[in-house]
Amino acid sequence: MGDTSKTVYLVDGSSYIYRAYHAIRGLSNSKGFPTNAIFGFVKMMLTLFGKKTPQYAAIVFDAKGPTFRHEIYPEYKANRPPPPDDLIIQIPYIKDAVRGFNVTSIEKMGYEADDIIGTLARKAEAKSFDVVIVTGDKDFRQLITNKVGLWDTMKDKFTDYRTFIAENELEPRQIIDVMGLAGDRSDNIPGVRGVGEKTAAGLIKSYGSLEGVLGHLAEIKKKKLKENLEMAQGAAALSKKLVTIDRFVPLEEEIEDLRVGEPNNETLSGMFRELEFKGLWDQFASPKASETGDYRPCMSEDDLRSLIEEIKRKGLVSVDTETTGRDPLSAELVGISFSLEEGRGTYLPLAHRYQGAPVQLDLGSALELLRPILEDRDIAKVGQNIKYDALVLTRHGVALEGIHFDTMIASYVINPGLRQHSLDYLAQHYLAHKMISYADVVGKGKQQRSFAEVDVETATEYSCEDADITLRLMGILDEQLQADKNQDLFYDLELRLVPVLVEMELNGIEIDTAYLKAMSERFAVQLKEIESEIYAEAGMEFNINSSQQLGYILFEKLQLPAQKKTSRTKAYSTDVKVLTKLAALPFKIPKLLLRYRTISKLKSTYIDALVKLVDPSTGRVHTSFNQTVAATGRLSSSNPNLQNIPVRGEEGREIRRAFVAKARHRLLSADYSQVELRVFAHYSKDQAFTEAFRQEDDVHTRTAAEILDVDPRAVTPDMRRIAKAINFGIIYGMGARRLAEELGIDHNTAKSYIETYYARYQGVVRYREEMLASARTKGYVSTLFNRKRYLPHINDTDQRVRAEAERMAINTPIQGTAADLIKKAMINIAQRLKQERLVTKMLLQVHDELVFEVPEEETEAVG
Repeated sequence: MGDTSKTVYLVDGSSYIYRAYHAIRGLSNSKGFPTNAIFGFVKMMLTLFGKKTPQYAAIVFDAKGPTFRHEIYPEYKANRPPPPDDLIIQIPYIKDAVRGFNVTSIEKMGYEADDIIGTLARKAEAKSFDVVIVTGDKDFRQLITNKVGLWDTMKDKFTDYRTFIAENELEPRQIIDVMGLAGDRSDNIPGVRGVGEKTAAGLIKSYGSLEGVLGHLAEIKKKKLKENLEMAQGAAALSKKLVTIDRFVPLEEEIEDLRVGEPNNETLSGMFRELEFKGLWDQFASPKASETGDYRPCMSEDDLRSLIEEIKRKGLVSVDTETTGRDPLSAELVGISFSLEEGRGTYLPLAHRYQGAPVQLDLGSALELLRPILEDRDIAKVGQNIKYDALVLTRHGVALEGIHFDTMIASYVINPGLRQHSLDYLAQHYLAHKMISYADVVGKGKQQRSFAEVDVETATEYSCEDADITLRLMGILDEQLQADKNQDLFYDLELRLVPVLVEMELNGIEIDTAYLKAMSERFAVQLKEIESEIYAEAGMEFNINSSQQLGYILFEKLQLPAQKKTSRTKAYSTDVKVLTKLAALPFKIPKLLLRYRTISKLKSTYIDALVKLVDPSTGRVHTSFNQTVAATGRLSSSNPNLQNIPVRGEEGREIRRAFVAKARHRLLSADYSQVELRVFAHYSKDQAFTEAFRQEDDVHTRTAAEILDVDPRAVTPDMRRIAKAINFGIIYGMGARRLAEELGIDHNTAKSYIETYYARYQGVVRYREEMLASARTKGYVSTLFNRKRYLPHINDTDQRVRAEAERMAINTPIQGTAADLIKKAMINIAQRLKQERLVTKMLLQVHDELVFEVPEEETEAVG
């Protein structure tokens, strides 16, 4: 069946829909519309058409309403539940997608997709076409002939006539007889009690057909089987009729009508844009042509002076820097683009170096000319991730002032749950505009070149488009911020934080590399020692980092009780949870393995990594703080992630000691005291909680006393630990099972603790109920600063998906408000440090903690 010009592909569309729906869960667009089945279906179609490029094809669907089988047997498919609501609303989009791909779609009242496919297969075979039926449904086996085969794309298994005979030792048409005997529970087809497909196949092999079996009942030796067959003769005959595919459905469509046309890119790209399928939109969006703006290079000092005067008159400019790399603290400036009105842009090339490159303005001289406008607070600057541009310019001696708008941050404030806030995505999402990609300009992989090697003409188109589209987006996003009443959050909190983060990232923090290298060597020795102990316990050497080999050692060689197997490979799980459970048993090896993993991770992820990331020019580590990653509003840290350095355990504390102040300075750490619990008390208005904070009691001690029913003076450290786990666990949506794991207690005790907690803290119960009710009605929750987090799955029919959304609804207002408070503190502190002309520098933000580097003479004033 290699000749696609004489092959017809018939796709069981209804089967495809259900397969796609169950293969991908929890996918929706930013409005909360479910998109999992649509996305899966489209990807399956693309796989099919990408692999086979058929010239003839049809996607066949089941029509609504009863079929002729219901007339024969009203109970047909009676036990099938109706399709889920979140699937039903996706089906029109799926059918629109099929039309968009210009593939024939067929359904007919009174018949199932199986019957239509059977009829089309017969018609195609009569015209000497080969037929490939694309399905995972075994019912179609009856249609296999020398010209008709089945292809299960999910398993990538093709079954032709020869394969079928070899596997089943039956003719394909005999499957009808087998199914008549075996029935089909999923379709409520009765068959014969006690007869499965294996027994049925054996009977048909012996007697040729259902009628042959029923005509030779006297020869059947198994008494029970014989009795069941005698009693169910009518049911078997009915079942055979129900499973037989009707190959003579009155269809208007002929095989020539199934020719596949060219996809309608406009229809598909419009749909994919609405559904927020960025990759698919990119694939089908029409290439940029007439919409290119008026983009020009600035090649002379006179042109630059004219541009500067125009910027001064306008008072607002979109700015975008082009550099040699992605790290703003090491990348060199190559050029700057400016946009003053939509559709226009000017690119100032400064350091393009390639054969035949035009003469460009001197970098230093150009920046000196630009300095007055870039450092003018009264000239508003607009950018996409403008923190990057500010860092690059600062390193080149120019402080970017007057930051007025950042499209990336605005998108994040409008909907922090969006999967991305890149300029490419925002242009597609809001403007239906396909950007020139960075890879298109510099290439990919080994072919990638520096932006300095890109010709000025290409760089002008690329960079000016960035500045222009950013300017266009500003108006749309600002309007949405106003509509959402989020302008204060954006302008007064997030944007004002940008210069603070710029300064912190430039400051960095000093690392005692000699100390870390010594620690790394010490840890390497410890790992070798533990490794030897593990081998001794195992009685052999093996790869400790191989979960497969470790599973064999633990559960086969040493016969430890197996806890679970992985869902994907079905191999023994050796994760932390499993080893922790095993460590409670009287075996030495699980404890050694846990210790080995802890030290190994600390060494590779933190100690060795930190040494490598020290900037040779500053001798400090410079992390990047990200404002648009965590949906709760928290800042995140990357390259390196300094917020993840362990705080618990002696090793974690040892690593933190490697962070040091420079000579004649001290590190000062300041954090909010239990800020999330205080916010929780505010939201819940629980009397016991708020009273504890007013009286400055230790809230965990008080909780322990109340839920364990002891005098506060009798609360032990272990009791306080339990109370602390519960207090924070409630915020993070922890249930009894998770609490039991965390505390190492049994499930019933954990459940009892939580029940007692809720009985005592009625305000907490009320908060949960009110927040969930509000989220279900509005579709989002918000912080005290009106930071919204949309929860598209809060009413999902899938209990697991819904439970995750409910957890977010409860913890986001608390975590988000705490995050907003620390951001506000950072802005206020940075302002005070400047006002009071202190040399003290803010270096790090780690959740609720701020770290400062303080000159010794300022210790008293700052502390």
